[in-house]
Amino acid sequence: MKNLTNSILALEQISAALEPTLVERELLNKDIQQYANEFIDSTESKLSYYKGDPDSSQLGISTNKKELKELLKIYTSEVVEKGINPASGGHIGYIPGGGIYTAALGDFLASVTNEYAGMYFGSPGAVTMENEVLDWIKSVFNFPKTAIGNLTSGGSIANLIAVTAARDKHQIKNELVTKSVIYLSPQIHHCLHKAIRIVGLEDVQIRLLKLDDYFRIDVDSLEEQIKKDITEGLNPFMVVASAGTTDTGAVDPLKQIGDIAQQNNLWYHIDGAYGGFFILCESKKELFKGIEKADSLVIDPHKGLFLPYGIGAVLVKDKESVFHSHHYTANYMQDAHENGQINPADVSPELTKHFRGLRMWLPLNLHGIDPFIACLNEKLLLTTYFREELKKIGFMVGPEPDLSVSYFWYPSGGDENAFNEKLMENIHNDGTVFLSSTRIDGQYVIRMAILSFRTKKITIDKTINMIEKCLADTKQIEN
Repeated sequence: MKNLTNSILALEQISAALEPTLVERELLNKDIQQYANEFIDSTESKLSYYKGDPDSSQLGISTNKKELKELLKIYTSEVVEKGINPASGGHIGYIPGGGIYTAALGDFLASVTNEYAGMYFGSPGAVTMENEVLDWIKSVFNFPKTAIGNLTSGGSIANLIAVTAARDKHQIKNELVTKSVIYLSPQIHHCLHKAIRIVGLEDVQIRLLKLDDYFRIDVDSLEEQIKKDITEGLNPFMVVASAGTTDTGAVDPLKQIGDIAQQNNLWYHIDGAYGGFFILCESKKELFKGIEKADSLVIDPHKGLFLPYGIGAVLVKDKESVFHSHHYTANYMQDAHENGQINPADVSPELTKHFRGLRMWLPLNLHGIDPFIACLNEKLLLTTYFREELKKIGFMVGPEPDLSVSYFWYPSGGDENAFNEKLMENIHNDGTVFLSSTRIDGQYVIRMAILSFRTKKITIDKTINMIEKCLADTKQIEN
């Protein structure tokens, strides 16, 4: 027994390193705080995109200890200064967020206290907080308080939960799979296609719908296609609309699609991961009429509320359809008795989950909602400003956008696709501001996606200067 005790005490001395003393914590906090301050204060002057690959030998796990300052240097050179700088206001490609500082404080507290936010029994406060956050989201979108909600890792898992619920509500299984029909926009986010496959519906009939000149679903063609499919003995059961597509930021005619879904007993799902929170802007409320008709809705606070990556949300009106696939019990969970609260683990694939609610609850309560709304309105105006400035220097722009995503291209007079592809390459080589590209009906175009809370007028002016320089370089190469 003495040898056993001595062995335990010896191991205690070694493992004590995992619990730094107060003095050690203060030194670590000082280094981290200094790093965070320098990073934030320098975002305006740093590149938004760094070409190059990291040195994997620097990012491996070493058995030798390193000082925090040394590790922070490695983190800067091999992670922060490689690829896109997603915290930069100059990230106006893909769909940026930005990551507000006070949300990071919420994540810090969540990690330090290590609350388990999966079951009410484990942390009634954490689960209640997340459910209150979800209730606020329900109020924003005029969803009933009885709707089931979950804070997910992002839009992909949120959409997966919604598709699973639609499948289970309409009992799409066995021989019914190949006869069933889902209606989608060609511009729907690809995570919906992934979700359909993941839940075992790869063999359903997918109808990619006709779009209007603004890339919104044509409701007449939707109605015609549903009637045609019913006549042919098929089983239409789901239609998906977008409240802000990734390619063009289009908001589908939500109310009309909702009416059609109701008339034909279709599960109506809306993917508002990017654009949903623009409903908070008075100038855009009309676009979102009918969003409350959805059976399920996805929105991403790490986009429209500028939070750090890793927090999406899904709302589903039908509790039983969600519980069918996600609510399970186990012997070792017998102490976690039922209560009035919805357990996040009962409505999601996750049992172990990060306490995501705190990163949203803290900033909303610290700042109030007004700065978030102002930021969204600012992005709408910056999109208009950017498009006008582009036209002044000879660019063509896409149709008037619904939200803050648009696209443009330069009419070179020759092979426009090749020219704009080379222009995009030069923009990436420059890296001052990050833009992305897409193809619209086979045409190569450059995308703008203005959503980062750090994107300001000065950012757009800097972008125009960069584009003019890259345009001149591209013309010179072409000649």
